[in-house]
Amino acid sequence: MGRMAKSFGRSVARVRISSNVTRTKYLVRCALSAVRKMLLLFALAFLLPLALHGLWWLSKDHPGNWRAADWSSTRLLPPTAEAREALVLVFAAPAGRWKGAFSVHSWIVVKEKDALTYTRYDVAGWGKPVKIDNWAPDARWYGNAPQLVAAIDGPRAERLIPKIRSAVAEYPHNNPGDYRVWPGPNSNTFVASVLAEVPEARIALPSNAIGRDFRGSVIYLGASPTRTGIQVSIAGLLGLTLAWVEGIEVNVLGLVAGIDFRQLAIKLPGWGSVPLLPWLRASADAPALSGELKAQSGDPARD
Repeated sequence: MGRMAKSFGRSVARVRISSNVTRTKYLVRCALSAVRKMLLLFALAFLLPLALHGLWWLSKDHPGNWRAADWSSTRLLPPTAEAREALVLVFAAPAGRWKGAFSVHSWIVVKEKDALTYTRYDVAGWGKPVKIDNWAPDARWYGNAPQLVAAIDGPRAERLIPKIRSAVAEYPHNNPGDYRVWPGPNSNTFVASVLAEVPEARIALPSNAIGRDFRGSVIYLGASPTRTGIQVSIAGLLGLTLAWVEGIEVNVLGLVAGIDFRQLAIKLPGWGSVPLLPWLRASADAPALSGELKAQSGDPARD
């Protein structure tokens, strides 16, 4: 009986071991399958769009250096004598040289009511990063025509301008050497930081504005820049945003993929927001242009 009991015990132990091994193998297979699916999703959502945009970008002619680039005005904005109302404008244009395959460069323009000049704020990588009126408010960037991201005019702009000027003055990364192309702080970090101080403007930078999700701290968990949802970000390199204005955004190494429900668009690395129904692109929540500015806007690429 003792031998039978021992033999039975050994058989039970072998069954348990075999069962554990089988369970472990199953879990490993499930984990590997999940990893393969995640890698495939990453390739389709991030690497493929970026590669296609890179090929498209390389097929175009680009100036060899900043001296050879065209920095002239596109004449997108009307003369200040014709635009009497206060204005808050956000522009973006493809970044220079190889960076344009990945990102845009953004800047802010303001004009008080009846003011005779526009004021342009953006950041560049030499000296003190914040630059004021270094270029025309609607100038090309490295030869690339700007696109108007947002425009607010009238009394609403008048209320925003003092807050914007204060946010520019208090920008924390304005010391020589603070600028970093990737993951930030860069030009898009600056504009995103300023816009975060005026969430009532409800302006979100394009998803291909790399550096906009750099929040200054290693780990950020809180409101999205427009305060219409939540955002979690790890050093601007990994993150997730769920918000009404920003939409659903997944940030991997600064590249963003996601969905914009308001504009019925998908967000792709390199390309930015791609409308699924272009004729429905306008949104009730999107900032409206004044009649004066609308008459001048058009397509800057035609200038």
